[in-house]
Amino acid sequence: SPILLNSMEKEHNDYIKQEYVKNPHLDGMEEDILYHFNLSTKTHNLPQMFGDVKFVCVGGSSNRMRSFAHFILEQLKLPGNISDVRDICEGTDRYSMYKVGPVMSISHGMGVPSISIMLHELIKLLYHAKCRDVIIFRIGTSGGIGLPAGTVVITEKAVDSFFRPQFDQVVLGKMIVRSTELDEDVAKQLLQYSTELPDIPTVIGNTMCTHDFYEGQGRLDGALCSFSSEEKFEYLRKAYDKGVRNIEMESTVFAAMCRVCNLKAAVVCVTLLNRFEGDQISTPHDVLLDYQQRPQSLVAHFIKKRLGLMS
Repeated sequence: SPILLNSMEKEHNDYIKQEYVKNPHLDGMEEDILYHFNLSTKTHNLPQMFGDVKFVCVGGSSNRMRSFAHFILEQLKLPGNISDVRDICEGTDRYSMYKVGPVMSISHGMGVPSISIMLHELIKLLYHAKCRDVIIFRIGTSGGIGLPAGTVVITEKAVDSFFRPQFDQVVLGKMIVRSTELDEDVAKQLLQYSTELPDIPTVIGNTMCTHDFYEGQGRLDGALCSFSSEEKFEYLRKAYDKGVRNIEMESTVFAAMCRVCNLKAAVVCVTLLNRFEGDQISTPHDVLLDYQQRPQSLVAHFIKKRLGLMS
């Protein structure tokens, strides 16, 4: 009937608007192998496996993302036991992936190259699975600038080592510059919801993404150091004056790829130390575990609010 056809046409148009991939070559491929996930469009029914996904949470550590999957199962009060939550990518040792109801939890390793590989395959997976209205979060740890350890930072802008809100990618010998703007509404909601959680100090600020943990972040304790302590503090003060409140190694490419692919995204990282006070993480292990739980708790709270599980 005309009504059904109009409805189908609207649904198709809505879907076209939400196609996450930006690669015309994919349509001509008979099979798309998501190699680092050990998944494929031929060997797996991706719409059936992942079509209901609304939230994707990514973080560096496989163990941490497994723990988050267990945590979200408990928070959403879904049927099943922790033992039922299995690693979908168990056929490979590159990444770990867990699905709990409408939530995916995936590890991305350390640094821009590792997370970018994962994001290419994740975004294609969401496309092949015909997912819609997905929000993706990076939850992790970071070094704070002028903040006490344990503070959660919601990223306003992801900036590079020159404090620019951009990600530079060399493609075929040419520099491609992409914006690292994140979703403002999601960031504001996260900050608002943080006020409902006790003992989780939260701020919004810029996050600096570097390509190294040691010299690139101005540490004095690496195997190499080409600068003085005075130069280190001058750089950190300059970063602070530019609105930078924490440093990590993935946010620029994460923000850039999500933006280009029409994915609402947020970065939520806890600080493990204040870099003005030192370079080495000496906090007791049990305290660090509590800190690492804080971004997970905030994002879980956001998800429960979005799903209408709490007022």
